[in-house]
Amino acid sequence: MGLLSSSVSVTRYKVNGRIQNPVIETITSGLKKNVIQDIDGEDANTVVGWTDFDDPFQPKFESSSLIVGPYLIFSMRMDKKSIPAKVVQKNFAIESAKRLAKNLKAFLSRNEKKEIKDQVIRTLTLRIPATPNVYDVIWSHEQESVWLFTHQKTACEAFETLFFKSFNLSLIRYFPFTMADLLCGLEAVQRDKLSRLTPTRFAE
Repeated sequence: MGLLSSSVSVTRYKVNGRIQNPVIETITSGLKKNVIQDIDGEDANTVVGWTDFDDPFQPKFESSSLIVGPYLIFSMRMDKKSIPAKVVQKNFAIESAKRLAKNLKAFLSRNEKKEIKDQVIRTLTLRIPATPNVYDVIWSHEQESVWLFTHQKTACEAFETLFFKSFNLSLIRYFPFTMADLLCGLEAVQRDKLSRLTPTRFAE
């Protein structure tokens, strides 16, 4: 579910720090340095990187598409190769039979089985295309706020890591505790009470 979907999931963050001036050039540079890389035909399983909101499969990071009013809009893309277990099983059986016939053996050792399975997975990984997943991002550098359009744990963790790598800025995820701490202007005594709160169970 992206920014323009009829229904969306959003994770909101506070940016811990200020981007260096000139802001737009610094952000654009960070995006370009960590642009998504194509892993089709490679033996990598997963890759994460930035891409354009308007054209997620051919990113250029032009200002006309990146800047919308006071916001910067772009996307994070995660490409992942997923090989069905039955496909691995089939190819493993074929390659095992070939090895047995070639060496005139009745069975394979544990190391031989592992070697064959690893080779099968490498071969399939090279052949199978990666499935792209695109997650839209809105960044208000003036408000020090970022919105990531997903709640998926894996995507959020990858986003936080990539954001720090690209801009040398950490992110604080907003949830009830951090919102109370950061947005409510609490005094020291109130903040101390907040830190000692524990979750309440509403069901046995």
